[in-house]
Amino acid sequence: MDFGYSERVEELRRRVREFMEDRILPAVPLRERELAAGHAHPPCLEDLKALARADGLWNLFLPGLRDDEPGTRLSNLEYAPLAEIMGRIEWASEVFNCSAPDTGNMEILHLFATPAQREQWLLPLLEGRIRSCFAMTEPDVASSDATNIQTGIRRDADSYVVSGRKWFISGAAHPRCRVAIVMGITDPEAEPHHRHGMILVPLDAPGVTIVRNLPVMHRVSAEGHCEILFRDVRVPAGNLVHAEGAGFAIAQARLGPGRIHHCMRSIGQAELALELLCARAAERRTFGRWLHQHGTVAEWIAQSRIEIDQARLLVLKAAWLIDRHGTRAAAREVAMIKALVPRVHTAVCDRAMQVFGAMGLSPDTPLAGLWTMGRVLRIADGPDEVHLRTVAKQEMAAAAERRASVGRWMNAR
Repeated sequence: MDFGYSERVEELRRRVREFMEDRILPAVPLRERELAAGHAHPPCLEDLKALARADGLWNLFLPGLRDDEPGTRLSNLEYAPLAEIMGRIEWASEVFNCSAPDTGNMEILHLFATPAQREQWLLPLLEGRIRSCFAMTEPDVASSDATNIQTGIRRDADSYVVSGRKWFISGAAHPRCRVAIVMGITDPEAEPHHRHGMILVPLDAPGVTIVRNLPVMHRVSAEGHCEILFRDVRVPAGNLVHAEGAGFAIAQARLGPGRIHHCMRSIGQAELALELLCARAAERRTFGRWLHQHGTVAEWIAQSRIEIDQARLLVLKAAWLIDRHGTRAAAREVAMIKALVPRVHTAVCDRAMQVFGAMGLSPDTPLAGLWTMGRVLRIADGPDEVHLRTVAKQEMAAAAERRASVGRWMNAR
């Protein structure tokens, strides 16, 4: 096994890191001022996006781009360490046109869209002229089991009529969000995994209402985690993505790479928390010692490094499997990282907050925000319990195949 990054990836890591430090980090207070001044989409972001695109740091996440599509062709394994660097600042990925949920939506359109859909929606997304959202989660059912989704997508002559209620729809409040990919039932009588479809719904279509922007852990995101009502929304039949009944399979194709992106960004935030922890431990003294000289703090530092590196290696393995064998072959590893990484993220942030004391709970450090993002990720894209159940089922299936061999080991003397 080769654990090193290629020369190409190392060069991109250097360039992304320098852009983050030289361009994005200094813009953090400016973005805050522009948000406070009432800009739902801070103008500084567009300036940064223009710089990133001019530097060739654009659409890094999407493998297999065509010659007429702007971006850099990278595998999931190559992109993962770049996502880690971008993840250190919550909003930085948008600067590189690599932010969720647009990345997953672009992957859906890249894989399944018709030429007309690509022209209308994919190309503007790849160019960063519009944003999008992905409407799957519903308040009235347990959306951790996607077969429960109840929103209707009913064929009516040359149209589809969409009716239902979605919530925690990330990005829907962004002023440039133009379209939602909506998952709903196209055939209620079909087998559970073939009942659903996905359809492109413009947010300005009659019958679409953004009910509210839901705070998450008492934080209100400028881009939003919105509740959306679809009341008999009529869209052209040509807006259906791929085919009726394909919604569940499309969702699985979307969520695998997307979860890798989330996890690598999460690891980047855990790394930042550990850096802050170490800096604080080296500058503060209690009871005649530097903080890092106390056994408990030293253990926290070591444990954090071990956990972060373990998590990163598992994420890179999942990315490698998807690149080599496809999303289905990496289902267990994707479930493992989705259950593991947010827990590591929040544990490291919690230790750092403890080392900072009261300051760690305040806006004087980014730690409270970093911890919140890690805690949210334990539910977003499926709660921990669902992913652990997936891992357990696959492990039991593998154990059944090994049962005879295990029996011989048990009886050995």
